[in-house]
Amino acid sequence: MRSLAKILVPIDFSERSIGAARCAQALARRFGSEVSLMHVLLTMPYGAGFEVAGGVMVAEWLRSSGEQAARDLEGFLSSEWQGLSVKRVVLEGDPSTVIVDFAHREACDLIVMPTHGYGPFRRFIIGSNTAKVLHDADCPVWTGVHMPDAPAEGQIKWRRILCAVDLGPQSERTLAWAAGLAQACDSQLILVHALACTSEAEGDWRAHVRETVQEELTRLQAKLNCQAEIVVEAGEPAHMICTTATRRHADLMVIGRGSAAGVFGRLRTNAYAIIRQSPCPVVSV
Repeated sequence: MRSLAKILVPIDFSERSIGAARCAQALARRFGSEVSLMHVLLTMPYGAGFEVAGGVMVAEWLRSSGEQAARDLEGFLSSEWQGLSVKRVVLEGDPSTVIVDFAHREACDLIVMPTHGYGPFRRFIIGSNTAKVLHDADCPVWTGVHMPDAPAEGQIKWRRILCAVDLGPQSERTLAWAAGLAQACDSQLILVHALACTSEAEGDWRAHVRETVQEELTRLQAKLNCQAEIVVEAGEPAHMICTTATRRHADLMVIGRGSAAGVFGRLRTNAYAIIRQSPCPVVSV
């Protein structure tokens, strides 16, 4: 993990935002991070049932909304930010674009935001803004379907961190991030790989594949000078990884992104399913 000097937390003043903010508070206190609380004003469309003379009404609406948002940000969990370096920012535009552009411009080390979902189906939904940020951000993104249930900041602990890798190009970066956090938090690190072979695969062949993967994971640990418990099991990746996280009572999961042209990354094939199903927050590196 390179650094957590700057953490960005998009705020929409919902219970989900409160949970995300408290995770960011816990991180900031441990790493001495600067936190940027951001609220994005949606650009008001023209023709919304009223006349606009030279854009005056839209400009007035934005000014009024911006002032109110600034006041709301100032009061947002105000008593809980004491002793932390906090910036409050109100910007206008498409939320996901504004979030990604700000994070890149300010060289943020982490974006903390909830996935989107309500009621009994919330574990199966990722909101469009969160999905776009996950897709386009070039820094790690911390998400969680359980953000509304986050405990008070002083009670947030990361005792067990699960790192899921596929031994692709991003695996080294992913494990390095997870190992850095585990070391800083004195956490147990669990390194997980889902075997592609099916349950019908012949026993000897599957045992050979498992042994080969374990050797690769051991070499990866040695290269990064970190220690982790290794778990290698066959099964559908998202299900196997999330089941392992549940069984091992993981407090946080770290997964990787694939590479693409330019500075931006792409989530690997199973990442969305893992994020939706995970019993704990997920950092997409």
